[in-house]
Amino acid sequence: MYRPVSAVSVCLIGMTLASAVTAQPAKSNVEVAATTGAFEFRDPVTGHVWTPENVGQDGTPIGPDDKAFDPRGQAAPLQAVLQKSVAKPVGSVPITAGPTVPVAELQNLALRVMPGKRWYVAMYINNNSGNAIQPVVECRFTNHGQPVTLTRANVSQVGPGVRAGFTVAGPRAEIFVDKANCTISSP
Repeated sequence: MYRPVSAVSVCLIGMTLASAVTAQPAKSNVEVAATTGAFEFRDPVTGHVWTPENVGQDGTPIGPDDKAFDPRGQAAPLQAVLQKSVAKPVGSVPITAGPTVPVAELQNLALRVMPGKRWYVAMYINNNSGNAIQPVVECRFTNHGQPVTLTRANVSQVGPGVRAGFTVAGPRAEIFVDKANCTISSP
């Protein structure tokens, strides 16, 4: 479920998170690059393989379909999105939360695109505490360092000592994304 958020709300969320970070124990923050393989595209009609070295070399400007090879040429307005994600238990972890071990941590992030749909980050969350948690995860999707989408996902409850998998959706697949930085903002 996607719900656009106003710029004022994003600022308030950012200020709230910034003030909350100083009073919190260690948090999990992970950055992942897109793993779509080499930057190339095979034209299904001609069979020609296009790469950054041979796109747009015929003297014509790079078209919208090839903006992935020129990320700075992409015009994508920054979006802030709220969503709900369902965490599915996949295993258990030892209960070790304390002053040097965070209550929850993110692991094994993978940034992928579903052609014709959306970018998404699949990840695991480990609840290192003896209490159930209801995590809030923020993912910043970027294109060559330029922010594209800020997604705040309210994740379903994760039990004590549970490792769970879930996904966070990003921008539409037509917008090029090369990295996502995900952080647990709560607990």
